[in-house]
Amino acid sequence: MVGWAPGPGVVELPDGRRVRGRGLRAGPEVGPAADVTFCLLGREPAATGRPIVWIQWPDFRRPADEGRAGVQLLEAFDRCVAERVEFVCRGGRGRTGCALAVLAVLGGVRPGDAVAWVRAAYDPRAVETPWQRRWIRGLDPDRLRARH
Repeated sequence: MVGWAPGPGVVELPDGRRVRGRGLRAGPEVGPAADVTFCLLGREPAATGRPIVWIQWPDFRRPADEGRAGVQLLEAFDRCVAERVEFVCRGGRGRTGCALAVLAVLGGVRPGDAVAWVRAAYDPRAVETPWQRRWIRGLDPDRLRARH
């Protein structure tokens, strides 16, 4: 499998794909650059000259457009097979944790177990709010795939 070697913020999904999560406040990235960065921010990020996919996602909330975000997260899941995919938000916990939990569900984790899974695999404080946790528990991976 092409992608990330084990390192800071790198999570191995149940199906073997690897993805990286990190917070923008932590400073510049460590290790190799991502092939594509999914920015989970309320406002569109500034251009960096590198591939960025913006998922409009206000801090401490769920995505602004959950249907579109689902399609974008499925795209990220598919791209993890051959590319170094990373997720970033300001702190690297709430929104990034949610995105990683969605990818875990797509990789085989039951939605009801995804928050605990991402907290064990990535950060004990990932997925910060009750409404984020409810959103993850209510995910239907087959429905996500049908939208793609």
